[in-house]
Amino acid sequence: MHKEELLSLHNMLMNVREYLQEHSTEADFDEYDALEITPSHTHRSKLEHKYAIFVLGNVIARAMREADNPSASRMADRMHDLAERTLKEIEVDE
Repeated sequence: MHKEELLSLHNMLMNVREYLQEHSTEADFDEYDALEITPSHTHRSKLEHKYAIFVLGNVIARAMREADNPSASRMADRMHDLAERTLKEIEVDE
């Protein structure tokens, strides 16, 4: 994926986050917030945005699972695995 596409996806996931927060789900975004990266941080690397997308996607999938959507459990696990793999890529790049 190109960086612009990642930024667009990151932005879409932020919209989902806002929706979840407005509808008072108990999703915990602390792990994502600790990254201190948003779609508007265009100066950050492609890998950093990719990692942020997977972390945010994991939180969203867990929130979906808690809202009685058991199939989201596999999605949460997959997002977690992809986030871990991307974090290793970032560490190698540094």
